[in-house]
Formats: sequence, C-alpha cells, structure tokens
Amino acid sequence: MLPLAAHASRVVLWRRLPGGFFLFLIFLVHHFSPAVNSSPLCRYSELDCLRVVLVSPRNPLNIGAAARAMSNFGFLHLRVVNPYNLAFREARSAVGAAPLLARAEEFNTLAEAVADCTLVVGTTTVGLRQLRHPVRRLEQAAPLIRKRLATSPVGLLFGSEKRGLSNEDLSHCHWLLRIPTREEHRSMNLGQAVAVCLYELARAQGVPKPEKHVAATAADLERLTSLLLDALRSSGYLKVHSSSFEKGRSAAPTEEKIRRLVRRLHLSATDVELTLGILRQIFWKLGSAKAPSAET
Repeated sequence: MLPLAAHASRVVLWRRLPGGFFLFLIFLVHHFSPAVNSSPLCRYSELDCLRVVLVSPRNPLNIGAAARAMSNFGFLHLRVVNPYNLAFREARSAVGAAPLLARAEEFNTLAEAVADCTLVVGTTTVGLRQLRHPVRRLEQAAPLIRKRLATSPVGLLFGSEKRGLSNEDLSHCHWLLRIPTREEHRSMNLGQAVAVCLYELARAQGVPKPEKHVAATAADLERLTSLLLDALRSSGYLKVHSSSFEKGRSAAPTEEKIRRLVRRLHLSATDVELTLGILRQIFWKLGSAKAPSAET
C-alpha cells in the first residue's frame, strides 16, 4: 500500500481526467477502510496447548507439510507415533517449519503421546466403519476444542495415510471429528487435512468488537458533498450550466446521485474531516482560489 503522499503527487495528472476527483474519493474509501473479513487468531497460550499427533505416518513429505501448516497457524507441538520413515525430520516440504519439525517428539505408543491431554479427538472420514464414538463435523468440533484449550492440553490425532486411525487408536479418543468432504471422495491428503483442521481451530470464536464509530451528522455530509461537487465541476466531470433550466435537466440528477453516494459510505465524523482536508489541499495545489461551498 502506497503512502498518501505518493498518491497526492499524482493529483496534477488527475486534473486532466474527467471525474478525477470522484475517483480520488473512491480511492480514499478503499485505501483507509479496514478489511471486513479479517479476524484475529486465538491467543498464543491457547494455541500452545494443542498437541498434533500423527499416528504411523508413512510419507515424510506429508509430515513436513503438516509441520508447515502448524507453523502457519501458530501450533508448535508436533508428536509422531511410530513413523514409517525415520528420516522425516529432513522433509523438504516443511518450508519455513524446519525448527518445528526438528523439535517433534517421537513416541512408541499412542498412550504415551496423549498422556498429558485432558481431551483427545480423533479424525475420521467415517465411511463404512461402525464407530462407537460421537462424531462431530469440524465446524461443530472446533469451538469445543478451543474451549478446552483455554484450560488444558488437547490431543488432535491424524492416522496413517493408508488406513487412518485403527480401532485401537480410536479407543484412546473421547470423540471424533470429520471434515465435511463430499461422499464420493471422503479422504484427504494428510498435510491438507491438518491444515484445514488447524485453520478452523485458529479462528477466533467471536466477532471482534468494532472500534467506536461516531457517525457524521447530516450537516457534515452536506459540507463534504458540496466540496466534492465543486471538485467535480472543476475537473469537468460536472458541467457548469449558465441557466437554471439546463441545470435542472442534466446536472441535478447527477448531483443527487453523488449526494446519495456520500451517505451510503457511512462515514464517521473523523472520516469527513479527513476527506474535507484532502479535497481542500487538492484545490490549493491546483491553484483554485477557494472552495466556497464547504468553507466554514
């Protein structure tokens, strides 16, 4: 994102473009508006309580991919039970996660790997198996796991790429979760499954509280509208008509559209003052004598 000063240097060029000031206002809205889909991740202390347990993984590349996903989302405790290939710590797929992979703990039995966990959740595709555990979809399971992570360690188990978790492995679990894939193709790659689960767990439970927003008054919005209309007339976007009859026929509908546009932006009082200052600076820079409609 370029600083405002860099964009201001281009104002002289926009003077020659019809509607340049109008485009500049739209730029301001998009430049300063926060991303609406951004959401914070869980606190580090919560992330630190998760133990990702890979049971009998066969492919070192999948172990590396799982480590990379863990590093992406801030989960740092990887445990491996009876890995098929002992050279998994050198997996090239662990891009940026080599330290995490180097610290991975190895266990001979699953019981040892989850001994410190107060909740153990296994992953499954369900399929034709007769399961004796409650099975929850990932989006239903995530809040329950996050709640437990706030107080104690949780083990999240992923089985072998070839067979998944065995019945014996499942006997160590309190309940199971599944990723809602389509029935015709249930199974996912191990590294991808880890990434999907950890993304869901990393998302914050609630929507963050918005910053205090003091809405602009109608008078503030009219000041901004007036100055913007002056800018659009100066740029040539709006034609200056000599007769009120011509103005009523053509310019008025456009002015009304712009007035409605300004109100649809839901600007705060601070946003209005900032935008007014920017427009006044543009008028000054371009050598305009004054902006009479918005003078206070």
